[in-house]
Amino acid sequence: MNICVFASGAGTNFKALILSERRKKIKSGISLLITNNSYCGAVQTAVKYGIKFKVINRTLYPDISEETYDNLFLSAVKEQGIDFILLAGYMKLLSVKLLKVFRHRIINIHPALLPSFGGKGMYGINVHKAVIESGVKVSGITIHFVDEKYDEGKIIFQKCCAVSEEDDEFSLMQKIKKLEHKYYPEIVRKFEEKKIVFLKNKVVVY
Repeated sequence: MNICVFASGAGTNFKALILSERRKKIKSGISLLITNNSYCGAVQTAVKYGIKFKVINRTLYPDISEETYDNLFLSAVKEQGIDFILLAGYMKLLSVKLLKVFRHRIINIHPALLPSFGGKGMYGINVHKAVIESGVKVSGITIHFVDEKYDEGKIIFQKCCAVSEEDDEFSLMQKIKKLEHKYYPEIVRKFEEKKIVFLKNKVVVY
């Protein structure tokens, strides 16, 4: 697969995916980063590893129509020959047009066990604060297909970790990052091997 990663922040999952490619843990090539934040860590990672990146946001394109703006994303991925998209801390909803063109070929990783602790505003440290404040004893990661709403696509994979009495949002974040960096590349490999399928409107991982 020829992969594009969408990211807005530090880019630790982006880096983990690149390293998985370089270490031959996945066969796919990561050839493009799309971001809305030209100053984010993901851009620095792209520069370090020689990966092309494209910044698309409304500050750069304030006067064009919504349709033309949406087409910027499609043009960027088509020019690079992208056939699969991974979201890794991308803070914007994707356009309906992009979702239709890449139906069942866009996935996201979320730092909690959906459907809990998801939705608009639930990203990064905000998620871990909410988990700690809720008093739940288990958190984890969710990898899911992307649809028109935040964190509501069909769930592909989840992995849990314990939330101890000593944990705060920062220690929990480190636990979650370890899970993300281990399992996101593994799910990419499952897609490569065609071991993820829809069965009776559910996602089955073989």
